[in-house]
Amino acid sequence: MSDVTIEYCVPCGFRERALEVQEVVLSGLEAELDSLELVMGDHGVFTVSVNGQTVYDKEEDAYDPDEIARNVRAAL
Repeated sequence: MSDVTIEYCVPCGFRERALEVQEVVLSGLEAELDSLELVMGDHGVFTVSVNGQTVYDKEEDAYDPDEIARNVRAAL
C-alpha cells in the first residue's frame, strides 16, 4: 500500500486540476492506496508524489490526468 500526495498552487488556481487528478487516481487505484493527500502550496507548484517520490511535475511534464494516473500506478 502507498501514499499519494498532490501538491498544488492555490494562488495559481490549480485546485480544480488537483481535484481532477485526485478523482482519476482514486477511480482506478483506490484499493491500492493507504492515503491520498491534497497539499496547498504556492509559487506555481503542481506535483504528484508516491511515497515521497515525484511522479509528475508540471515544470517537466505535460498535464494529462490519465498519464499522471499511469505514472502513479507504475510507482506502486
